Amino acid sequence: MDFIQTLFTGFSEIHGDRQFADDPAMTAGMARFHGQPVMVIANLKGRTVKERVARKFGSPDPEGYRKALRAMKIAEKFHRPVFTFIDCAGANPGLGAEERGQAEAIARNLLEMSRLRVPTIATITGEGGSGGALALAVADCVLMLENAIYSVISPEGCASIMWKDASRKQEAAVALRYTAYDVKRLGCVDEVIPEPEGGTQNDPVSAAKLIDERLVEHLRDLQRLSVEDLLSARYQKFRKMAQFYTTA
Repeated sequence: MDFIQTLFTGFSEIHGDRQFADDPAMTAGMARFHGQPVMVIANLKGRTVKERVARKFGSPDPEGYRKALRAMKIAEKFHRPVFTFIDCAGANPGLGAEERGQAEAIARNLLEMSRLRVPTIATITGEGGSGGALALAVADCVLMLENAIYSVISPEGCASIMWKDASRKQEAAVALRYTAYDVKRLGCVDEVIPEPEGGTQNDPVSAAKLIDERLVEHLRDLQRLSVEDLLSARYQKFRKMAQFYTTA
């Protein structure tokens, strides 16, 4: 919420997915960005222990992703750019979430985000974990704070699967290449944004100013494109990711 309150004005929150419930781990709403109407979507972790428990430590349920998608479709209807902010270790893997279609909700977001007919900008502010993060990150432009991480799995989980030994997490972390500049070199994000000394948590206002500069520039560039060019560029962007070639 620090970023939403600093970067945007007139934030009006949207609640509920119109199917099951309102997910406290996900927020969405209309706002203004430098006077322009936009849609803002973010998952929330909370600060205090009480807040973190209430927000399920930032791990959304299916209704959270469906609320986010509902907000995106509203933005598309009214031709408003979409900004997403991601700090998610992963989607909630609990039994209830699985029963209500967690995988389907994430997959639906991936599909629908890929063909939204409005500019989309995603910013990874902390953790970007697996499909839970990707469900908000199929965007025209993906930004990442320099101390953030973005990966298909946590180092502990990777080590447990690969070597049946979670203590090898450091080795797994190196192999995953999940730090900001590693991810940038892999082509999975478009730009790494520097953070204030000591990290964003020490000075969120200064961090928001740095983010604001990049959001303004990227939004201006995206709005110069026609809808058809926007969709084509987004398609090509994600088709080119993770392509590796070897020679004999």
